[in-house]
Amino acid sequence: MKAPMKGLLVENLSVEIASGGRLLKPVEGVSFAIGADECVALLGESGCGKSMTALALMRLLPEGARVASGSARLDGEELFALPEAAMGEIRGGRLAMIFQEPQTSLNPVMTVAEQIAEALAAHRKLNGAAAQAEAGRLLEAVGLERDRLGAYPFQLSGGQRQRALIAMMLAGEPEVLIADEPTTALDVTVQAQILNLLRDLQRQRGMGLLLITHDLDVAKDMADRVAVMYAGQIVEWASRDSLYAAPRHPYTEKLFAVLPRLERRGERLDSLPGRVPPPDAVIVGCRFAERCPAVFARCHEEAPGFHEAAPGHFARCHLADPVGRMPQGRSAVDLPPDGRRIAFRASALPTGAVLEVRDLAVHFPIRRGLFRRTVDQFKAVDGVSLSIQAGETLALVGESGCGKSTLARAVLRLLEPTRGEVRVAGEAIAGLSGEALRKKRAEMQIVFQDPFSSLNPRMHVGEILEEGMAALLPLSASQRRARIAQLLDQVGLAHDAIGRYPHEFSGGQRQRIAIARALAVQPKLLILDEPTSALDVSVQAQILNLLADLQAEHGLAYLFITHNLPVVGYLAQRVAVMRAGRIVEEGAAEALLTAPKHEYTRLLLDSAPGRGR
Repeated sequence: MKAPMKGLLVENLSVEIASGGRLLKPVEGVSFAIGADECVALLGESGCGKSMTALALMRLLPEGARVASGSARLDGEELFALPEAAMGEIRGGRLAMIFQEPQTSLNPVMTVAEQIAEALAAHRKLNGAAAQAEAGRLLEAVGLERDRLGAYPFQLSGGQRQRALIAMMLAGEPEVLIADEPTTALDVTVQAQILNLLRDLQRQRGMGLLLITHDLDVAKDMADRVAVMYAGQIVEWASRDSLYAAPRHPYTEKLFAVLPRLERRGERLDSLPGRVPPPDAVIVGCRFAERCPAVFARCHEEAPGFHEAAPGHFARCHLADPVGRMPQGRSAVDLPPDGRRIAFRASALPTGAVLEVRDLAVHFPIRRGLFRRTVDQFKAVDGVSLSIQAGETLALVGESGCGKSTLARAVLRLLEPTRGEVRVAGEAIAGLSGEALRKKRAEMQIVFQDPFSSLNPRMHVGEILEEGMAALLPLSASQRRARIAQLLDQVGLAHDAIGRYPHEFSGGQRQRIAIARALAVQPKLLILDEPTSALDVSVQAQILNLLADLQAEHGLAYLFITHNLPVVGYLAQRVAVMRAGRIVEEGAAEALLTAPKHEYTRLLLDSAPGRGR
């Protein structure tokens, strides 16, 4: 990799963290280059070292961490050799960073204007009226009205906060901008707007962009070159077109193989078992060997070099070694995926409608004046009708604020509807109360987006799973213990998980616990509220396979709330598109995703990443 005339050149970067007598190495020997007007995507699962690499470049490493070796040169200037005062002028100026959650990056007690003005004063020596005028120009450049200058962060939507943060970072006129998962928490339409904004700003300003993401579709839309990271190392480096046409590292191939797609519906997604090795792991040989489908003896004995598998396309793999020896006929691409069909045993499963919603409305009063009189109604849900059969998945899609979660809460009787009817397993729930409602709730459960927030941190897994059974099912203590063991088997967790607490598990494992908790009371209906959006693609595939297996085994009905359209295409039989409290289009998943009738559905599909630059 040759140094660009302008931009950022990183060579042999290693980071070490001293922790409890151990030496952790989250980043080891990382090299890449970003030219002016170029976007490099840094891809990989959580724990691969992507964010730690970015923090090292910004010299913002957490306490106890240090750059152990390596070089980072911005237009030829060595960043790691600068005194902190000089680095402080570069940080936020020539080299800036956008973080995943803008709410934590923006000062909640300062207006947008004050925060942009602070950056202008620090990096461009602008103050007073000149700073105010430039702040307004920057806001307009990122697609916000000037009247937003006086707003506080809490008064802005998620997309507006991200735009305000981008404006603040642009105040220093950066030569290289690092964007760490800048769209993960955003709706698909807002995500498209932010990505388009970053691309336009990059080209207009001749700015280098390091885009950190775990979303292969986002990288496909944005990147000129791609670096794939695993366990602290770059394992593949190539142009975007070369990598997406023919990935050369088994890890990259697996990342592509686990993606849900419409054409894979009815099949199990390929699996990527195990986890990224921790930074303190002592590894002899290849770091991916324990999870690799193409592993052979040499992989456990010798660390692979960084080989040029094709012109300009490098892979840290023995399979890419032109003089290496490998088993006869063995290659990563020859290995079959875990693609057996999902069997649906209809004869042994329940049939009929599990959920029926008729003309459901949830209105909230708008009160104004001294006496807080009701002057209008906010129609969060306005006349929604839908039904879900046993063994069927209905995906509910739409932007934030369209009423999806409000509808879910009304179905569960966590909100009282203004009008309409909800029937679960043929029984209307509106008139139920007390013991009758408590028993009915065993038939309908919910799994939330963030399992860590929804699991009690003071209860171990056994207590979490037993709590619902003790309240809703007539089981003895011994029956509950047997049921817990059965649930852990069903969701693929070891039995020793019973005595452990939520913080001791990975994100995917916590989501399995949340699913087991919902299944504990033997429901007929599961409401799944963005259950995979916070997970890596590899863990997402495992959870989707689990949900498909559970549905095939028990005939569960799923109401799947999501903005991830590839997941919809893979898992759902039918799709309902929601906008402003109403269902604007509903139909079979394949027909709706390939030939939508409503302009709003077409907008959602066109905004999805991976549909071209």
